[in-house]
Amino acid sequence: MPPIASTFIAEPPVSREQVRNALRGFFRIMELWGADNVHTRAILGHPAERTFYKWRAGEAGTVPVDVIRRIGYVSGIWKALQILYADHAQADSWVRRPNRYFGGQAPLERMSAGDVTDLAAVRQYLDAARGPWS
Repeated sequence: MPPIASTFIAEPPVSREQVRNALRGFFRIMELWGADNVHTRAILGHPAERTFYKWRAGEAGTVPVDVIRRIGYVSGIWKALQILYADHAQADSWVRRPNRYFGGQAPLERMSAGDVTDLAAVRQYLDAARGPWS
């Protein structure tokens, strides 16, 4: 019997500059959404407080792949909202409005539940709202 091929896919290397830019963009989105530090840390996967404030200050250091993945979801959510809503203020406020799909809670609350699957759920909802043509 031949060996089973591994399904592991290596993550592409990310430079320190790319990480710094990703963090800068992430914190800007959190600012636009009116997210406080509690929500912001939860969305990042609850990093240590000291680490969180270093990242916020622009000190990239070592950032786990999971955090980069979370930032990617947030970027995709922000982009989808910008496509769905012509008014930027309306797009940015969407995350704070209660939503029936998320059991009446605001999408920001769902994203802040702490698991990366919560970010994926919000992203999938918005991708479905954009339709198959997007």
